[in-house]
Amino acid sequence: MTTLAAAYRFGPFEIRTPTRELYKYGTRLKLRPQPFLILQVLAQRAGEVVTRDELRQMLWRGETFVDFEQGLNTSINELRRALSDSASAPRYVETLPKLGYRLIAPVQEAPAPLRAASAEAQSPVTATVAAPEPSEQAPSEQAPPARGARSRLLWLLLAVSATIVAASAYLLWQRARVRFEPSGGAILLAVLPFENLTGDAAQDYLSDGLTEEMIAQLGRINPARVGVIARTSVMHYKHTQERVAKIGEELGVQYVLEGSLRRQQDRVRVSAQLIRVRGETHAWAREYDRQLGDLLALQAEIAREISDEIQLAFGAGRTQPPLKRPALSPQQSAAYDLYLQGLYFWNKRTANDFWRAIGYFQQAIAKDPSHAPSYAGLADCYALMGGYTSESRPDYMVKARAAALRALEIDPDLPEAHTVLAVIVQNYDRDWQTSENEYRRAIQLNPGYAMAHHWYAEHLGYLGRFDEAFRESERARQLDPLSLIIAADHGFLLLYSRQYDRALEKCRSVLDLDPHFGRAAGCVLRVYEAKGMLEEALTRFAPDRRIPSDEAWYWSELAYVYGRSGERSTAERALQSALRINRPGQTDPAGFVVAYIGLDRKDQAFLWLEKAYAQHSNAMTALKVDPIYDPLRGDPRFEQLLHRVGLSP
Repeated sequence: MTTLAAAYRFGPFEIRTPTRELYKYGTRLKLRPQPFLILQVLAQRAGEVVTRDELRQMLWRGETFVDFEQGLNTSINELRRALSDSASAPRYVETLPKLGYRLIAPVQEAPAPLRAASAEAQSPVTATVAAPEPSEQAPSEQAPPARGARSRLLWLLLAVSATIVAASAYLLWQRARVRFEPSGGAILLAVLPFENLTGDAAQDYLSDGLTEEMIAQLGRINPARVGVIARTSVMHYKHTQERVAKIGEELGVQYVLEGSLRRQQDRVRVSAQLIRVRGETHAWAREYDRQLGDLLALQAEIAREISDEIQLAFGAGRTQPPLKRPALSPQQSAAYDLYLQGLYFWNKRTANDFWRAIGYFQQAIAKDPSHAPSYAGLADCYALMGGYTSESRPDYMVKARAAALRALEIDPDLPEAHTVLAVIVQNYDRDWQTSENEYRRAIQLNPGYAMAHHWYAEHLGYLGRFDEAFRESERARQLDPLSLIIAADHGFLLLYSRQYDRALEKCRSVLDLDPHFGRAAGCVLRVYEAKGMLEEALTRFAPDRRIPSDEAWYWSELAYVYGRSGERSTAERALQSALRINRPGQTDPAGFVVAYIGLDRKDQAFLWLEKAYAQHSNAMTALKVDPIYDPLRGDPRFEQLLHRVGLSP
């Protein structure tokens, strides 16, 4: 058996052999001696199969077969619990039935002589490794007693040689560990969801908020050279057992930041490590212990340290350094905590969760009236409320605008506020030039902000500028590759540009992932209608699709399909059902336009279009490009409406 290294590192774990301790993100885990020794043997022979018989000879010699079987199985189960691993989908310890076990994660060895010295030279926030006591050293590391001066000299020379060799090995390992892979273009980085180690699921908002803030911070490092994957995609890996290499392949990234958060009253401990996907090697790792009020400043500190690594690797300065934020006052700290809770519910994207988010954002503002992100969050909720409730409520947009403008008054360089203001002036004011300026400003401030690229792509599509729209949509996809809404809206761009088959393919691929994703289902329905595939369109209304039949738009769409199919009496009944559900002033009038188009009652269609225009319906934005309005094109009333909406030259 080869000589033991002082430590073995794999994933977020570190095995310290002299003290027989297992650490995760710098935090020591409880592990009994036998499971630890099994892990040590597996790490020592990483990638090789260690047979059950070998483990018995090493650790259970003299035990009965039954005792050995029970002891080994118990130890392996305990080891997997400590590693958060799974026997069915192993990330670290693989079982070979009736044969043995294998550590499948890449392992790095850290030689003993310089490890302690290196730890002492590190930043005060870095966890240090205590020098092992002689009695704790493994037998293979202990020198035999010297016999005479010659023996002592020989052993001294051997020790010095070993030290030099180990030092050289360590320095080579250290250089490889911190060096980024050279690249002629930009690299992509994913911030995996920080693990909530508080033991309280109610604290998820804090770890999720830290994840989102880190994404924003790192997105400012050097946008031309470093892209950061958006929150929507990385949240797919919350509590995942996937290997870093697999995540890197799925997201198309070269580096991954992962970490954990612990909270004890008003203090937080954050551990973070940067991992190079190829070979799953560690580039950087730190541990921080701070007051909760220092969390924003801590995020900036972590981002700066990573940016320094990247800057050194590429030999180029960063264009936009991470924000330097001071420690918060108690009031500001409380406001930030409430803001994170609001952000947590905003990201769930349901009407009820929007209302919960609004409550938290309002509480945050009451605590700290100068907290611009809370105003931006409030604006986001009100701006999107109509789209998630089938309501057309102008008062939502009035509130959204007031909140967005207040956010920009406090912080003129807040990308989120510019983005939401862009969608407000687009949908409510039909001020396309101001909207475009705001989208461009948001992207200039944070080129890695996927939502800005996504919404700007929609904006360009509404104007018929499809080449530009597809470029922005692709950039959004690169930054948020697992986002279903970005993929579905790309399908709508294909629909609007009359690429029906490609639109159908794109939205069907979304439905393969989530059969009940409404935006993609709506796109498929629109494609069927545009292509005259009316029987296929009717299948979208089957009961197992769980379409909410208590919504007016459901019956209006049904009326359209039956009307186009020549079944006028059925279409009229569906229309009457829609009208009965109508809540004047709340239900979006644009939904009824579709029914009257299907029944070829153009005068009524224009009447409802005027109502939609008066209520500032979001549906007006697609007037120029949506195929559903094709039967109305050429009518002077339609051209006049296009002009009023700002969509004609």
